[in-house]
Amino acid sequence: MAKVGIIYYSRDGNTRKMAHLVAEGVRGEGLEVVVKRVEDTNIDDLLKWEGIIAGSPTYYGGPAAPLKDFFDRSVKYHGQLEGKIGGAFTSSANIGGGNETTILSILQMMLIHGMIIRGTSRGDHYGPVSIESPEERAKKGCEELGARVARLVKRLSE
Repeated sequence: MAKVGIIYYSRDGNTRKMAHLVAEGVRGEGLEVVVKRVEDTNIDDLLKWEGIIAGSPTYYGGPAAPLKDFFDRSVKYHGQLEGKIGGAFTSSANIGGGNETTILSILQMMLIHGMIIRGTSRGDHYGPVSIESPEERAKKGCEELGARVARLVKRLSE
């Protein structure tokens, strides 16, 4: 069975909440999901998952250093993540706090690995954003991201 890995960094717990909501969306599509703090994730885990979703709070318009460091170290598997499905999410203190640039930074790292990214024409186009603790809009977006990635993983794993 195909697996989706969700890795995240969270200082205050908001991004952690989002990661578990994304996982609910994956489970709702019948796939196995692994949720791990980036500090507890081994680079080798990336090879075990057909889908990889990453989340980070927004710090100065980009992902937190632990998540960025994780992707920097993933160069070990450059070319071996080709065709895996990716997605991203973020939490922030402000509406205009760099949320989209954070998600785009994560997605750029995935695209350089040759991963496949699917956006949405509705809501948060690049991935869900939460302003502080996830409210109903962000909760729905997280579950939709998980489901969207899971559906694409299933479709491409057939």
